[in-house]
Amino acid sequence: MSLFTPEDLLLYLYKETTPEQTAAIELALQSDWTLREKLAVLQTSKTRLDALVETPRTEVVLNVLKYAATGEKVSH
Repeated sequence: MSLFTPEDLLLYLYKETTPEQTAAIELALQSDWTLREKLAVLQTSKTRLDALVETPRTEVVLNVLKYAATGEKVSH
C-alpha cells in the first residue's frame, strides 16, 4: 500500500516536491507497480491537457472590449 496521495504524485510530476519527497517517491516507484500506474495516468492526463487549446468566442471578446471601453467601474 502506498503512502503517497494523488496530490503527492502531481507535485512530483510538476517537479514541486522537496528533494527528500522526490527521493522517497522515486524509491516507492521502484517497488510499487500501482503507484507507477497512477503516475502513468497522471502523466497521460498532463500531456492531454497541455495539448488543449481553447479560445473564447469572438462575441465574448467583443463584449469584454466594449464593456472596457465604457470605463464603468464594477462594485464588489
